[in-house]
Amino acid sequence: MAFNNFSFWLIYPFIFGIYWLIPIRFNDWRKAFLIFASYLLYMNWKPAYALVLLGVTMITYFGGRLLEIQAIAKKKKRIVCFISFLGLLPLLVFKYYNFLNESLTNGLTTIGLSFSMPGLNWAVPVGISFFTFQAVGYMLDVYHGRMKAETNLLDYLLFVSFFPQVMSGPISKANELLPQIKKPHFFNYEQGKQGLKFLLWGMFIKLVIADRLGLFVDTVYSNYIHYNGTTCFTASVFYSLQIYCDFAGYSLMAIGVARTLGFNLINNFRRPYFAVSITDFWKRWHISLTRWLTQQVYIPLGGSRCSKSRTYWNIFVTFLVSGIWHGANWTFIIWGGMHGIFQIIEKVLGLQKYEGNSWVVKTIRIIITFLLVNFAWIFFRMPNISSAVVVVGKIFTSYGAPNLSGLEIYTILILLVALAILFFKDIKDEFLPTRFVFLQKGFVRWSVYFILFAMTITLGVLDSGQFIYVNF
Repeated sequence: MAFNNFSFWLIYPFIFGIYWLIPIRFNDWRKAFLIFASYLLYMNWKPAYALVLLGVTMITYFGGRLLEIQAIAKKKKRIVCFISFLGLLPLLVFKYYNFLNESLTNGLTTIGLSFSMPGLNWAVPVGISFFTFQAVGYMLDVYHGRMKAETNLLDYLLFVSFFPQVMSGPISKANELLPQIKKPHFFNYEQGKQGLKFLLWGMFIKLVIADRLGLFVDTVYSNYIHYNGTTCFTASVFYSLQIYCDFAGYSLMAIGVARTLGFNLINNFRRPYFAVSITDFWKRWHISLTRWLTQQVYIPLGGSRCSKSRTYWNIFVTFLVSGIWHGANWTFIIWGGMHGIFQIIEKVLGLQKYEGNSWVVKTIRIIITFLLVNFAWIFFRMPNISSAVVVVGKIFTSYGAPNLSGLEIYTILILLVALAILFFKDIKDEFLPTRFVFLQKGFVRWSVYFILFAMTITLGVLDSGQFIYVNF
């Protein structure tokens, strides 16, 4: 159940209250309650798909146990390959079967052969990419000796299904989250207050900024053939801001909800549009996925501990995997490949290093990096390659005043104010962390909280709109 769903906020106070009312000496009961709540919330979407979540959990749990008792390296490798395949199988079937089937059929048709397999009309289980990577990542950590296999099934069930993160991450490492699950939690007022601050900011940028930007983006991209290049470029910039506020908003809400229950999740974003290179961008964007791909794909391929040409290949393959992870469409593969190529070019030219650059050079690099990321987002957003190419073509050939008819004056004013607040906060946190100390004064802080809350309630798009990354 999404955090911006009104039903969630009817249920969550009961989850919060019951969890903290269970005496700390009954910590296993607390964990069992959180597992029950997590599955209940997950089943709100499609109850039967909770079996997929449970299946991936059990496969990787027993796979980890099996790996630890196996001493022979060859057998261990076979086991991890087989169990990883079983753990990834639901993801492959639900998310990629139709894509592979269609691609194979189209490929054979081009050479005059007729062949097709039946398609599947199943919906993709919510969050399957996230909880599958988290579970398989745990098992690979056990295989590589980075951690011991978990023996407590209750702890592991909660690790995979923990409701704040199960639908859209962040992807937690077992050695970070499992120790927190094992440890009894005392209610901490400061931690709870911090969680509510994360929650409020996440709600604000999701409902007030992302969802309002989405109204214009959807209007233009669904009828791009009727808009000039300037309008399409404006929509692309708006989408870059939309997907940032949408996904960062979700991640902050997940962190906030988890923190009110005593858990600390990894922060998935660190002001990515202030990155000075694509390499730097991926240190700031979807940090938990970048970390997973680095540890489980890039390093096993050889990482940078090999020849330059092999290192470049490893980067390219890693970002192809990132593209495939995001969705079963050639547009995602091209998007991932573009980010891989951008990083290879940076390494060839030595542009991944930026220490010592003047503020003028850094500003120019930030703008260039944003434009490259923005360009790649067009392929990420469009339903197919041909439509993405048309939009890009319009941007470079069809000029004119941007058509903002899809936005009412009221919406434009709201966005200007909300974006000003977002830019001020991100600029302050990135470049001026020790300035504006007056904001720490009690009256000012609480005034800011009240303004953000009032804007979210009165100006937010309160239609329970789906988070973009729930689809992945």
